[in-house]
Amino acid sequence: MSELLIGALSALLSTNPPAALTNLVVEKTGIVLAPSVTNNPVEQRLREIMAADDAAQDEVQKWLDEGDQPADPLTAPSPTALKVKVAQRFDVVKAFYEGFLKEHPDHARAHLAYGSFLNDIGDEEGAIVRWEKSRELDPANPASWNNLANSYAHVGPVEKSFPYYQEALKLNPKEPIYWHNFGTLTFLFRTDATNYFKTDEQGVFRKALEMYQEAIRLDPNNFRLLTDVAQTYYGVKPEPADTAEGRKAAELKLANTALGAWTNALTLAPDDDDRQGVLLHMVRWHIRAGQWDEAKSRLAAVTNELHRPMKARLERNLGGRSGPPEAAKPGQ
Repeated sequence: MSELLIGALSALLSTNPPAALTNLVVEKTGIVLAPSVTNNPVEQRLREIMAADDAAQDEVQKWLDEGDQPADPLTAPSPTALKVKVAQRFDVVKAFYEGFLKEHPDHARAHLAYGSFLNDIGDEEGAIVRWEKSRELDPANPASWNNLANSYAHVGPVEKSFPYYQEALKLNPKEPIYWHNFGTLTFLFRTDATNYFKTDEQGVFRKALEMYQEAIRLDPNNFRLLTDVAQTYYGVKPEPADTAEGRKAAELKLANTALGAWTNALTLAPDDDDRQGVLLHMVRWHIRAGQWDEAKSRLAAVTNELHRPMKARLERNLGGRSGPPEAAKPGQ
């Protein structure tokens, strides 16, 4: 991984959730049962199990929240006791799914739903087994392909993720999650992506941007998606130029394009913490463009203590510099 990309990911870790593997989204819409099957006792039983799955996860989340902030620390369960309690609660749901699949081993949506449950509770290997079975039984369901691509990106082999995402998109090209996930994979695993797409590093970044832009077209109000797109510009190189003036102009053009992407993200920031995180990224690009006054103005708006270390680093980078960017001076 290049130093530029490492710096980008490090910066993002200091501000917003990174465009990383945790951003890959498991598709749950593929396991919603159609209303037309509600009178079928087999489908009704699966619906009941899925409801029990949701209820168990909600209950466990409540336990975990209470464990973080117990009403009475003296009577709160120990971490070990809570872990046992959670495992026992999830074992009930496992038994439901496994009992159903013992009776109906070729039920593709049940394998898909069970895989999602296992993935949610941290058993990714078990989820892969169920999703592969679902894919085998119903290869026309894009959710299985997407979910498997996510998991192979986590546990390997990564190269399997690329054709699996492509198959998910072939089956449902209007699902923004698939474009978003594929773009994230392409951006993060650029060596594998160069091999798969038969292109160079800059070609990989262009591929990722194309996928992200399609996701934005389908889901224009997704803050996480817009931040992922903006982050991609950390890996993009300026257009080549033969003169110093041309190189400066290309640098400024890239910086302004990246700033435009971060501005789009800023408009959708869900809270002040996210908004200030985006401002830090904008400061980095203002510095890169030599836009010192704009950088200082953005940095002054960052007041959250969470961002103090990154703010201090950027303040050191700025120093006492001020004035317009060199590339924007008259005659250049």
